[in-house]
Amino acid sequence: MPTPSEHTRLSLEQRLGEHARTAWPQLKQLHVHHRGAFAYVQGELVDGELVKLMRLRYGGTASRWGFALYYASGDRYEDALLPTGSPTGTPEDALDCACWLHLTAPDI
Repeated sequence: MPTPSEHTRLSLEQRLGEHARTAWPQLKQLHVHHRGAFAYVQGELVDGELVKLMRLRYGGTASRWGFALYYASGDRYEDALLPTGSPTGTPEDALDCACWLHLTAPDI
């Protein structure tokens, strides 16, 4: 599995941060942690609470990443499809999907 370069990791963080600022006002900021081919994304809410959102998997290109949602019920990440039906997509599409689930879905 390829590992993203430092430039790609920084670019990912910048892209996600910019998108979060414009599309998700509930988020104060994003925290992205890298481990090998994976990027783990947490959102910091305006009240300071940290929410695990998703994991992205680098596949060799900075424009398309594998996507996994975080499930608090099992404290795990699980590969998921984006609303497009694809298991890979842009980081922004993945963030929108994860935020829609974690920040706007009603509590069940």
